[in-house]
Amino acid sequence: MSDAELPLVALVGRPNVGKSSLYNRLVGGRPALVEDGPGVTRDRRYGVTDWGPTRFRVVDTGGLDPSAAGILGAMRQQTLRALDEADLVLFVIDAREGITAVDEDVAKRLRESGRPVLVAANKVDSDKAEAAATEAFQLGFPEVFPISASHGRGVGEMLDAVVARLPEAARRPGPAGAPAAEGEGPLRLAFIGKPNVGKSSLVNALLGEERVLVHDQPGTTRNPIDTPLAFAGREYVLVDTAGMRRRRAIDTLTEHVAAKMARDQLERADVAALVIDARLGATAEDARLASLIEESGRCALVILNKKDLVGRADVDAKLESTREALNFLRYAPVLLTSAVTRAGVTGILSEAARVLDQASRRISTGELNQLLEDIVEHKPPPAGRGGRHVRLYYATQASVRPPTFYISTNHPAEVGYPYRRFLVNRLREAYGFEGTPVRLALRAHRQKNRSAPPPMAEERSRSRKRAARSPKR
Repeated sequence: MSDAELPLVALVGRPNVGKSSLYNRLVGGRPALVEDGPGVTRDRRYGVTDWGPTRFRVVDTGGLDPSAAGILGAMRQQTLRALDEADLVLFVIDAREGITAVDEDVAKRLRESGRPVLVAANKVDSDKAEAAATEAFQLGFPEVFPISASHGRGVGEMLDAVVARLPEAARRPGPAGAPAAEGEGPLRLAFIGKPNVGKSSLVNALLGEERVLVHDQPGTTRNPIDTPLAFAGREYVLVDTAGMRRRRAIDTLTEHVAAKMARDQLERADVAALVIDARLGATAEDARLASLIEESGRCALVILNKKDLVGRADVDAKLESTREALNFLRYAPVLLTSAVTRAGVTGILSEAARVLDQASRRISTGELNQLLEDIVEHKPPPAGRGGRHVRLYYATQASVRPPTFYISTNHPAEVGYPYRRFLVNRLREAYGFEGTPVRLALRAHRQKNRSAPPPMAEERSRSRKRAARSPKR
């Protein structure tokens, strides 16, 4: 059974009752942003957890406030979508605050859903708070579990009740936790960019549904959102990240942590798609984000989104200015898209697959050295300081993703940046590598000490000389 087919448990409740803390407890680590303030989680966020012989999915949701409007109302729609998908609901309340009118409204909505519901009375950190959790029975659900998501208290008993109510198939999982071989598994495609450039809209356009929250308020996405997708026979994971601004422009802890989580996604991604507002073209801030992608060594795409808002006469100028501003990322394909009209959207997936294949190419040592010989014959490296003669001896590919090459030379420090760039350009001309950085390192050539020949070689030389002087019989 694949992860997408596992039973789904939805964490539902009003804002700021600790749903994300419980999600982190269940799936491990700190994959969801947590802060003491309402409305931090805004999208559905999925994870997988194991409890005994059972494996199931967990979805973290935004606060469900039936009376909310604006962006909180959009969050409510996301939560209701998760509720429709769920096999079981964990209704999370704050035991310290007691039952509120919003809790009662949420309980009514859950009863109408027809889904099985367990109540998790959270923030029970002492026996006194556990006694206060009994108030939760007023909500009309027969099973209430006093827990502390932050400390783990009572979570085990709650999970025992959860797995007892999940389908039998969930208790027959395949082997979990086995590492995938290099090159296997879904392609992780992370959408990176400034706030409000259309990252979430592009993800939704690719999925064909409003999986992640879209709103005209900048900073709508906070947690990175992983969403699996199959396209043209290949598996993908689309990662929607928070919009990133310069650190000096960040004025809240939530945005600071969300931006850090977005940067961390580069380390997990196979391909990073830099999304730019086509109306503005690439700005200095876009160039800064592009440099982060280049430094990470990940494959890169540049996406000019919202092309439906740019006149045809201006499109070429926007493309040219973007390529000029991102000159150091010139190996990355530039795509024109519109999340609204879906123009060019599916091309993102095919281009991501193509550039990852390019980054995975491995060139044989013999072929590389034939190329190096041709390069040196037509354009040898310039002489070093003091007229030093620079020799390039041989080349080898050390790794892929990104393609990394070593060249042996007698004077590595004398090979300047212009010639190194020339070598990389020749590698690209010969083998493509579109969409991926190419790393080149020059290493000192180890020369043998020829001033004193080995004893055996010296003895063989003397024997040949004696034989030459001896008269022939």
